[in-house]
Amino acid sequence: MASNQVETVNTTADKAKLGLAVALVVASLVGFYLLARQGQIAQWGALLAGLVAAIVVFMTAETGKQFVAFGRDSVREVRKVVWPTRKEAIQMTAYVFAFVFVMALFLWLTDKTLEWVFYDLLLGWKV
Repeated sequence: MASNQVETVNTTADKAKLGLAVALVVASLVGFYLLARQGQIAQWGALLAGLVAAIVVFMTAETGKQFVAFGRDSVREVRKVVWPTRKEAIQMTAYVFAFVFVMALFLWLTDKTLEWVFYDLLLGWKV
């Protein structure tokens, strides 16, 4: 079971790696716009190279490792889910539509009743 505590980056090396990853993302975006005259291949190459480098640096930090572990745990939990059959899904959808229809009818009747009470009986207005 996962802990509910918030974990922060503690080591200077991890902080430096995260800072470097952010700097690489910014540098790749700046390079993309500065290389506009060089052609699209240079632009996209700089952008993709910078983003790949940022991802690699991020994954070597403790935060990146925790992110990968979280992803693995999420996939493991999704595999445990028992999905409803088609028949069950259709039945539940029909129940929801029926409930929405009944609630809409109830709210409409309530609205019309209050309208009749306030406007016709209390105020004497004919709507």
